[in-house]
Amino acid sequence: MLFTLTTTHRPATDLGFLLHKHPGKVQTFEVAAGTAHVFYPQAEEHQCTVGLLLELDPIELVRRGRENTAFSLGRYVNDRPYVASSMLAVALGKVFRTALGGRCESRPELAATPIPLAIHLPAVPCHGPADLVTRLFEPLGWTVDARPIPMTGWGDSPYLDLRLTGTLRLAEALNHLYVLLPVLDNAKHYWVSEDEVEKLLRAGDTWLAEHPERDLVSRRYLRHHRGLVTAALTRLAEADDTEPAELDNALQEAVVPSEPLAVARRHTILALLKEIGARQVVDLGCGGGALLRELLRDLHFTRILGVDVSARALAGAERRLQLDRMSEHVADRLTLRQSALTYVDGELRGFDAAVLMEVVEHVDPPRLPALARAVFGGAAPGAVLVTTPNAEYNVRFPGLPAGQFRHPDHRFEWTRAEFRAWAQEVAQRYGYAVEFRPVGPDDPEVGPPTQLALFRRTEVAR
Repeated sequence: MLFTLTTTHRPATDLGFLLHKHPGKVQTFEVAAGTAHVFYPQAEEHQCTVGLLLELDPIELVRRGRENTAFSLGRYVNDRPYVASSMLAVALGKVFRTALGGRCESRPELAATPIPLAIHLPAVPCHGPADLVTRLFEPLGWTVDARPIPMTGWGDSPYLDLRLTGTLRLAEALNHLYVLLPVLDNAKHYWVSEDEVEKLLRAGDTWLAEHPERDLVSRRYLRHHRGLVTAALTRLAEADDTEPAELDNALQEAVVPSEPLAVARRHTILALLKEIGARQVVDLGCGGGALLRELLRDLHFTRILGVDVSARALAGAERRLQLDRMSEHVADRLTLRQSALTYVDGELRGFDAAVLMEVVEHVDPPRLPALARAVFGGAAPGAVLVTTPNAEYNVRFPGLPAGQFRHPDHRFEWTRAEFRAWAQEVAQRYGYAVEFRPVGPDDPEVGPPTQLALFRRTEVAR
């Protein structure tokens, strides 16, 4: 089982720093039921290639109960030692653990920089539609070249010779493979337990919530374990503010009896925007465009600006909203803009209202004053709507371990008292009046699942 990764970023040999594996050495690592060898077939300034060769012992696989078939001979003779499956994903996670985490003390700026990458996997099982591999990798920025491997006398096999090319951060590339190789195979060689949800959310932190196939990815990665899939999709929906198609009905009722929480959040915001008479609205941290879609559907809103720091999120919003298919009249009402919410941006001024829907909890606490200054002081809209999770309500979410946040990218989650204290301090500092509204059922013990603050600028701002 072979995996190679090539870069032409100069000097290309910096790949060794990113992977924490010296290009001049061959290294060996023991993994479950086998051995992983890391080596560099090419290590030059203009191009560098790293290879990972995974050798699996079929007998050891049987001893560990990893056979992939029901008939006796198939326990010893099968495709597991030769194809890129969850076994390779686990090996990548062990051998390149630091790189998967995006850490590189010697080249931190390079670890944060997209670089040209080419990945080759000579044998990848693909159980599903012919276009599945494209549906999984193309939305992440990869160019996909997937060629079926023919079987003499039998036609094409379910295995692909897969090549991926793109310009991405190395950590992103490795995490894509870590999650999507088992998804393509639709199998795992080990028992899936509750900690697999955390692994999925951690590896998919920057991309899974917005992926068009996130439901399929979650189901397959978690081996269709209904409870685990429900827990993962719930937390992903919290991050992206969209509702997955297959959330368990009982969970839906436990969270919001009448409608999904993400829908309730958008409906509440739309109603408040109309209540205060806002027609020109900026959605700050718009993500995949869930709220933008609702604003566009309502002709009451005449000017709409979607802002996000992530170019990928904006590209995803453009795809979801199908801007290329919109009529000119509708498209003229919407603008998408890449901008950081912790810096003053003059293009954000002049709006009736700004919305920060499930955004503040993704900001490191020391950066919150900068966000407040940029939004309330710099953009200074007539009104600001802020929603954020209510940490006290987390005990009502089945499958969310005590003390954990709803999404791994959350830097914090406020109690009702903490949110009120922050909002009142910001209102006083920047000349706004603030009131609070619940979103979702207002539990008599722990409050609503989402808390909302409506800021309205006073006549004389400080």
